[in-house]
Amino acid sequence: MIPSSRDRAYFDALYASDPDPWRFATSDYEAAKYAATVKAVGGRRYRAGLEVGCSIGVLSAQVAPLCAYFLGLDISEKPLEAARARSAGIPSAHFLRGRVPADWPEGSFDLVILSEVLYFLSDEDIQETAARVRASLLPGGRVLLVNWLGATETPQPGDAAAEQFLGALALPVAHASRQALYRLDLIIADDEDPTGR
Repeated sequence: MIPSSRDRAYFDALYASDPDPWRFATSDYEAAKYAATVKAVGGRRYRAGLEVGCSIGVLSAQVAPLCAYFLGLDISEKPLEAARARSAGIPSAHFLRGRVPADWPEGSFDLVILSEVLYFLSDEDIQETAARVRASLLPGGRVLLVNWLGATETPQPGDAAAEQFLGALALPVAHASRQALYRLDLIIADDEDPTGR
């Protein structure tokens, strides 16, 4: 049985002890991964982008300029302070505290990024998150998953989390890339409304 999703107290404690616990701002691994992420979603403008688990907003600052409206969502308030400061000069960038899937934001998006966040969730929450993504995804919208492939103490491995999400989302993967330490999956919704409305 997969353990429960990591809660707000878990992340609050992490950020209380270290403002950048995963070295998002300084790691060569993170810089290369962010470059691959931006390349995967670049080349077009988005009406509304959503990054789930935006943390201190390093990736947010690179993706928000591609969007007329961008929302970074994180379960903990402390990293959001850094994210807001990092994107202060980007008018489209907004940040909100919330836990997925329970606090899924209102509105529709043509870009949803879940970068190294799914494996912090339980089976049930991954299934519900996939349902929320599908319900809020605009026709022709893109969903980008990035998942760590190394050892982890999270509720489940990155591969398992990604496969479960993809199965629940039930949309075809347009591009998949597997590196030594992470996998990247890009889903592009049909031009038809994915909710069937």
